[in-house]
Amino acid sequence: MAIDTLQTLEVIEAMENFIARKRPPEHIRAKLDIGYKIENQSIIVFEIRPRWDNPKVIMEHPIAKTTYVKTKNHWKIFWMRADLKWYSYPPKPTVKSVKEFTKLVEDDRHHCFWG
Repeated sequence: MAIDTLQTLEVIEAMENFIARKRPPEHIRAKLDIGYKIENQSIIVFEIRPRWDNPKVIMEHPIAKTTYVKTKNHWKIFWMRADLKWYSYPPKPTVKSVKEFTKLVEDDRHHCFWG
């Protein structure tokens, strides 16, 4: 089930503010940038980079993911490990809002999201 319309506006606002704070300087963005996408009830944050052996090919590398669980009214948090699978984020597996998710990803105290 997709996120409802009212919640989508809240998600977009929180994510746009997060991206504005976290994006690299404009002169670097052709080589490194970040973005997000909404897929059904999940939000995925990713790096955008040219492929190392073919700079004309632009790649998206997932960093963090949150999924809304409507029955529990919370967001589950995931991080991607080296095996390219999503894992629950053990220090804080759930949050109540997208703003909390963005703060957690931005702070990255355990170096799971940004390395």
